Amino acid sequence: MLQIGDALISLDVVERNFICNLDACKGACCIEGDAGAPITEEEHTILKKLLPEVWNDLTPAAQKVIEEQGVAYVDEEGDLVTSIVNDKDCVFTCYGSDGMCMCAIEKAYREGRVSFYKPISCHLYPVRLTRYPSFTAVNYHRWKICKAAEVLGRKEGVKVYQFLREPLIRCFGEKWYDELQQTAEVYLRQKEEGTL
Repeated sequence: MLQIGDALISLDVVERNFICNLDACKGACCIEGDAGAPITEEEHTILKKLLPEVWNDLTPAAQKVIEEQGVAYVDEEGDLVTSIVNDKDCVFTCYGSDGMCMCAIEKAYREGRVSFYKPISCHLYPVRLTRYPSFTAVNYHRWKICKAAEVLGRKEGVKVYQFLREPLIRCFGEKWYDELQQTAEVYLRQKEEGTL
């Protein structure tokens, strides 16, 4: 475990390799799982506001779910999450002509239609944050659908924290990330040298 500020970072975030391989997984993290993506109350408000901008990109089934229960719900664990279709697909999932899943919010952002990129939990994946009163746990979430991402990460020599540089800065700030990078480099060097 590494500590940067009030964040406790799992060693998996520093040691494991990862680069999203969309050619292999086709964006399966948007359509697999038993709950939607975790969101904050602030993000919930943002999603409701930007809904008209992404509405036509959503599937008819997703539009129906949103009309019936809104863009989010509280799951069995008491977390606020995006609404889902057929107990798995995020309502904000849309599809490219190649069958690739993509986030309708991210698509709208890239096209300049909205100023919000996507929920931070989606941007940070495969890292999951758990906030406690005195610290934030930063953990790597391993999922079989991301096996190709681990393989590609190993091939390219990219660690989880390096792949997630942009969302980690978005979440914790550049100074925090710089400290994480320096700490990780020292840790990995010491581990390689056997001096830990």
